[in-house]
Amino acid sequence: MDPHHLRLLRELRDRGSVAAVARALHITPSAVSQQLNTLQRSARVPLTERAGRRLVLTAAGRALAAAAVDVLTALDRADRAVGAHLDDPLSPVTVAAFHSAALTWFPELIRRAPQVRCADEDVARADFPGLAGDYDLVIAHRVAHSPPWPADRVTVLPLIYEPIHVAMPVGSPLADRQRLTAADVAGQPWISVHEGFPVGGVLTAIAAAAGRPLDIVHRVNEFTVTAAMVAAGAGLAIMPALTTVPDPRVVLRPLADLPAGRHIDVLTRPETLHRASVRAVLGALREISRSGGAS
Repeated sequence: MDPHHLRLLRELRDRGSVAAVARALHITPSAVSQQLNTLQRSARVPLTERAGRRLVLTAAGRALAAAAVDVLTALDRADRAVGAHLDDPLSPVTVAAFHSAALTWFPELIRRAPQVRCADEDVARADFPGLAGDYDLVIAHRVAHSPPWPADRVTVLPLIYEPIHVAMPVGSPLADRQRLTAADVAGQPWISVHEGFPVGGVLTAIAAAAGRPLDIVHRVNEFTVTAAMVAAGAGLAIMPALTTVPDPRVVLRPLADLPAGRHIDVLTRPETLHRASVRAVLGALREISRSGGAS
């Protein structure tokens, strides 16, 4: 039953005539009658009857009108509860992020927004949009020139564009150069992320630019582990320039002939942004990411 139709029945009980209901609700008497007829079709017994020229409630109609008060009261209470939830700036907000963003931004985020609930989600690029069904805000990344996020499934809120550089040990002859080319690095052993993960596309671009396949020896998704392996001489790697924990044993160099980078965005479902607490956390994320991380 439509709550609006129940309200009409309740108003007819309280006001005594269709005309009085129409005046109170600023609609025509015929509209009142039509909507009461619609309500009647969903009932098993007559709800109204004629008493002379007036339309009055039957016993069943009076019983339903009394029940309608409870229904309308519950709906109003539910509406107020939803409003309070949407307006509460401290209601919990769940945030997921891939590892390097989590490592760089989560400590400062929980300091600024105590309502946040953090989780790490290092997934393949194609799996990030699906996480928006499990978390309020999903910090996701994709390399430049890759397909955009599916706008029909998630709202995309850009954070930053982050350059991606080649990482090498401090003692490497390549570290003496300020800028490198794809040909300079293509012949080295490499440490890559697992297949399907966003920044792996940069290695594919290096191989294409150099005209030769790369020798990928290790696959590690955690950049702090990768940095330690690079420092130990296990190979070169690609690493983000802004969300990487500095390691004095490792040098980062850009590729002069192959500018590489990734978009770091927040993915969310559109309705989630109606909540004041979510908007507050999003604002904090934007400030933290643009200031470079922890303060």
